[in-house]
Amino acid sequence: MSTHESTDAEIVARSRDRPEEFAELYRRRARPVFSYVAARLGADAAEDVTSATFLVALERLDRYDTAVPNALPWLLGIATRLIRRHRRDEVATWKALAREGAAAGFDRDGDLIDQDRADVDSQIDAANAARRIAGAVASLAQRDRDVLALTAWSDLDSAGIADALGIPEGTVRSRLHRARRILRTHLDADTTRNSEEDHGRNRRAALDAQQ
Repeated sequence: MSTHESTDAEIVARSRDRPEEFAELYRRRARPVFSYVAARLGADAAEDVTSATFLVALERLDRYDTAVPNALPWLLGIATRLIRRHRRDEVATWKALAREGAAAGFDRDGDLIDQDRADVDSQIDAANAARRIAGAVASLAQRDRDVLALTAWSDLDSAGIADALGIPEGTVRSRLHRARRILRTHLDADTTRNSEEDHGRNRRAALDAQQ
């Protein structure tokens, strides 16, 4: 009895003649695609975009390079291009997080904050940091936000992200570096501003106490 598990590429190849085989790729890859889209657009939009991603993939089976065994970069690339049609929704979501606070976000280095493994104090600090820089994420150029999001919310390395977006790996690193620099600059400026405001309040309180 064979124990061979088909690669994504083998499923795609079979699906070209037997479209019903494509259901196996959906079962295998729908969850990571949905999770990625939901992180950017919210769960409501993610269901539609995920379905659209696999419909587009099914229509473009002949374009897939079957020398590449893992189809996830291809699928996430399709999802990313579909997400761009919802740019206003994504930006509005980040702006709302900036106003209301975020359950998850990026730290000063542009890495995803994992609050599940953090203690209570770290969770508070992480949430505050995420809220402060959510506006900066919203202001990023679409191409930079795509790279940042794929880095944070997918298991792809820089080579996989390059495949997903159809750009050189060096461009991925350049865009990620730029996005992280913008986030760090925004957070540093916000921290300085808050410190100055605290100093001003303390100074006024001390003067009031002397009167």
